Amino acid sequence: MLRIAVPNKGSLSETAAEMLAEAGYSGRRDSRKLVHTDARNQVEFFYLRPKDIATYVGSGALDVGITGRDLLLDSGSESREIAALEFGDSTFRFAAPATSEISDLSDLAGKRIATSYPKLVDDFLRARGVEAEHVKLDGAVESAVQLGVADAVADVVSTGATLRAAGLEIFGPVILESTAVLIGGPNAHPDIDRLLRRLQGVLVARKYVLMDYDLPVEQLDEASRVAGGMESPTVSPLQDDRWVAVRVMVPSDDANQIMDRLYDLGARAILVTAIHAARL
Repeated sequence: MLRIAVPNKGSLSETAAEMLAEAGYSGRRDSRKLVHTDARNQVEFFYLRPKDIATYVGSGALDVGITGRDLLLDSGSESREIAALEFGDSTFRFAAPATSEISDLSDLAGKRIATSYPKLVDDFLRARGVEAEHVKLDGAVESAVQLGVADAVADVVSTGATLRAAGLEIFGPVILESTAVLIGGPNAHPDIDRLLRRLQGVLVARKYVLMDYDLPVEQLDEASRVAGGMESPTVSPLQDDRWVAVRVMVPSDDANQIMDRLYDLGARAILVTAIHAARL
């Protein structure tokens, strides 16, 4: 039975659960439940703190897990990234008071840096020849400078508004672009590939839609250039041999633009259908 670690709370938890459900797995119904067995799919889910998942997987206690790339790198465990899952995106940056003399990475040498990810930040700085003192905090690191426990911070940034409100300015390069990832450890379980295919199928289903339309035969080559599909469009004859029925998979974000272009070519009865699962 494949043993999978999933986040029990936090920003990754809900989306991870939704993705696994879309991939055909059953999940826990009681949020207090720490272990759930999906006998039909021969998997066992363990609901753990996101920061602990890489440690459990890296030790071999569990086969695979879903966590953040930032948490994986900060853990120092033997876990490895198998695939990005394209949710829970975050960006890590340095910030310091606008009135300070810290405006470059080299200025951090010997300074105190408040962060929830000390190993991640330390590895980044050491790789660039900078040694600094790290003040580990579990949250609200933007207050550390104002309270006198740090000279700068390294934290997740979206708009930067929270940092600016604390009198801090972003500087230096991006430390890490993080996202949710599927991670593995030393166990080479045969069902890991099946799990990966299912999760990748969910990603495809979220990005693409099926488009069906009728088209004059003479416009088929031009329509195929507008929407070529993953391999090529599926083309079926109609009773009127001057027309064909076409089915193609297109990016959902581009669906309306593609419909407009196909209509201009003479396509009619254009229909778009959501994809609930896929294997490519």
